[in-house]
Amino acid sequence: MADNYLERREEAIRTAGRTVLRRNTPSLDTLLLKNRSHRGFDSEYQVAMRQLESIVSVNPKLPSSKNAQRFRFKLLDASGGGEDFCRFLRFGAYLPELHLPLPGTEPKAFIIVCCTEAESPSVDIDLGIALQSMALKAVEIGLNALIVRAFNREEVRRALDLPLEPLAVLAIGKGTDKIELVDVPEGSDLRYYRKDGVHYVPKIRQEDLML
Repeated sequence: MADNYLERREEAIRTAGRTVLRRNTPSLDTLLLKNRSHRGFDSEYQVAMRQLESIVSVNPKLPSSKNAQRFRFKLLDASGGGEDFCRFLRFGAYLPELHLPLPGTEPKAFIIVCCTEAESPSVDIDLGIALQSMALKAVEIGLNALIVRAFNREEVRRALDLPLEPLAVLAIGKGTDKIELVDVPEGSDLRYYRKDGVHYVPKIRQEDLML
């Protein structure tokens, strides 16, 4: 009995202060495969502010050029301005005839990413890291995200009375699209497309990515 207690105590001391991965923690590959760009969302599901805060919480853990930590975030849930925010955004550039999102599938929760300095190559690299990391966090907690950069920055800034320029928006919700990746050789048409209710996304084969 005493020996078991000592063993358990030693293990607790060894693991104190570090994250212990549970057996059901999804692998990075699983998260990446689930992290698809949904352009339609379940209108019955209401994203909570605490979920948006959880997604943003990854940022203090991320690398940042010169450790500048340039980004600030405006969170919108359905009751706090997200209900009609989608009107500022443009979805599905390759599918203009569909006028996405389809009526009744609009996202109602958003994370607006603003920056404390002018855009630059370093800012863009950090922005990509932040957006992808937040999208992966959304998937981890059972949601989906769409990264949107097609919007009028000044219009959004005025509408939300933002003190900083918005660079990107994450639309958050329960995605409803059926999405499949398609392996294609280098040189193929990489535009995503829809057929029989499925959204197909061409991805260059791994062997063609190697130099």
